[in-house]
Amino acid sequence: MKLRRLEELPEALKGKKVVLANGCFDILHVGHLRYLKGARQLGDALVVAINSDRSVRAIKDEGRPILDEGERVALVSAFDCVDHIVLFDEPDAGRVLQVLRPAVHAKGTDYTEQTVPERDIVLGYGGAVRITGDPKDHSTREIIERILEKAQK
Repeated sequence: MKLRRLEELPEALKGKKVVLANGCFDILHVGHLRYLKGARQLGDALVVAINSDRSVRAIKDEGRPILDEGERVALVSAFDCVDHIVLFDEPDAGRVLQVLRPAVHAKGTDYTEQTVPERDIVLGYGGAVRITGDPKDHSTREIIERILEKAQK
């Protein structure tokens, strides 16, 4: 498995252009895959920071996550483009960015480089913020809504 402790990653990634992508990855869909593949192309190593169950419960709708953190880590680990995974309990990836200090913080197309919540942290240590992936026309929330609609018919 690709899951690592955050504190061990800076040494393991020394000398590489590191890209950090983050998210809940609750129900994986093609948008997640395209986001992560695009992020990996921005550097030598891709670290994916996944919100822990506690973090997801704090920032998402009631009943989330659908898949627990162990399942989400296992699924994201299956992507060849992902080199390492870390879990985080906070509502955003700020602490992960401060410890890891990746060259690039990649976010999906539901953001712009100006609206990424952790932008100031990344720019503060000299990193870059980049947007990658396909247009935001799929989401976990929409998948859940479609499933619930079909279940009610």
